[in-house]
Amino acid sequence: MDHAAVLALFDRDMREDAQPDGPDTRVERVGGVVRQVSSARGWNGVVWSDLDETNAQAAISEQIAFFSGLGRDFEWKLYGHDRPVDLGERLRAAGFTAEPEETLMIAEAAGLDLDAEPPEGVRLLPVTDAAGVHLVADVHEKAFGTDGSRLREQLLARLAGEPDTIVAVVALAGDEPVSAARMELLPGTRFAGLWGGGTVEGWRGRGVYRALVAHRARAAVERGYRYLQVDASSQSRPILERLGFAPLTTTTPYTYVPRAA
Repeated sequence: MDHAAVLALFDRDMREDAQPDGPDTRVERVGGVVRQVSSARGWNGVVWSDLDETNAQAAISEQIAFFSGLGRDFEWKLYGHDRPVDLGERLRAAGFTAEPEETLMIAEAAGLDLDAEPPEGVRLLPVTDAAGVHLVADVHEKAFGTDGSRLREQLLARLAGEPDTIVAVVALAGDEPVSAARMELLPGTRFAGLWGGGTVEGWRGRGVYRALVAHRARAAVERGYRYLQVDASSQSRPILERLGFAPLTTTTPYTYVPRAA
């Protein structure tokens, strides 16, 4: 895989030509910035920018004013190769908070081990209804220790309005949900995004995560997607590298919370 060429393709498909990630969202191109605007429960933020030292500060101020006017928290999704080189410093100086850095990892879906099965006693359940969505959100809360209500609402909306753009799956040990993950599919792109992948403590390191990756990779190949993309944490990066994913750059979410009036 030509890393530079694939990264350029990712930038074009998934960032510069970004599509809304839900039925209640829109993508806007304003100057050198591409942003997604959603409801307060959806994802609001900047997905791509083409800036330099002469216009970066003005663009940052414009986005703060725009989202603050809507009363929305928002995220500026900064990649390691974005310009100017001090864009992260400029965002922090403007009041953004940097979340933990992750690694953008990409693999050719057909080149992965698609035969990986879950460990004995674990079965994979495709999520097609509200009951399955609640299982995904419950696993998310247990695995990551965060509130799953926003994820629950987003998955329900996607299944109801755009079911062809989402693949979600839960791993069950008996009747107990022990891991869950989803894949987001944007028509017209060559990339399928892997998200979630949370496994509850006690089931980690037993091959469940690997099986969830293989399940989604098979679904991506069946639907004609060439590449799989993951924003990998430091915990999942070694697993993904062993599966055949390549690290292409870093990605850091910078979040901004409007000041109270």
